[in-house]
Amino acid sequence: MRKVALITGASSGLGRELARVHASHGGDLVLVARRTDRLQELKEELETTHRVEVFVLSQDLSHPTAARMIYDTLQAEGIQIDYLINNAGLGGQGSFAERTMDEDMNLLSVDIIALTRLTKLFLPDFLKRKSGRILNVSSTASLTPGPYQATYFAAKAYVTSLSEALWMETRGTGVTVTCVLPGGLSTEFGAQAGLEGTGLAQALIQSPYKVAIDSYQAMLRGKRRIISGVTWSQRLALKMIPFMPKILILVAALGLNKKEA
Repeated sequence: MRKVALITGASSGLGRELARVHASHGGDLVLVARRTDRLQELKEELETTHRVEVFVLSQDLSHPTAARMIYDTLQAEGIQIDYLINNAGLGGQGSFAERTMDEDMNLLSVDIIALTRLTKLFLPDFLKRKSGRILNVSSTASLTPGPYQATYFAAKAYVTSLSEALWMETRGTGVTVTCVLPGGLSTEFGAQAGLEGTGLAQALIQSPYKVAIDSYQAMLRGKRRIISGVTWSQRLALKMIPFMPKILILVAALGLNKKEA
């Protein structure tokens, strides 16, 4: 029986690659994003290439009713979700004091609130069926504070913490929760987040397709957490974070996130 994956933020980047990976496994899809034209193009590609069924839902996840509308629509359509992949996310460079209220509230609405709402809606159904997998896309940014990306780094710390807690809560239930912490990916995210001119922008070079494969396989295995899309030197640096003085971490993050004068 085909597994149905719901993927948010599926119109580009990692979300699009995750959709391709799932379709290559013969699974049907529900694709969610704001850009209907992009979703329709991906739908046609996947249905033609892999002979799967793709249902498109155009939703702005920053809206407080979006998660409920997605859930209710799928219930009405009789579409049962087997894999929930919370991939959608917003970034944003700039000092906390200077960024607008709307910018940061929209970021939190997508990165935290929508992910939490969707998980709370679908997880009880998974537990009742004693089957289902959740993949939450966090970031290696979740491992440190991030001056000049303070809200984004903090939001991803929430995603990582929530995911690991739910992994423990669901052990032995037939349901799994996996969290992926990607490094710097070569996607549209950097431009959308306004990272041009920062040191971090130079590190956005990793393949989203490779991370999609790693993430998908980790989800199928029910792993708690996976780091993907980082070099060996970056992986070593991440392992050192718990042992480093916090001031050094903050200085390093400031140098990466602040735009050059």
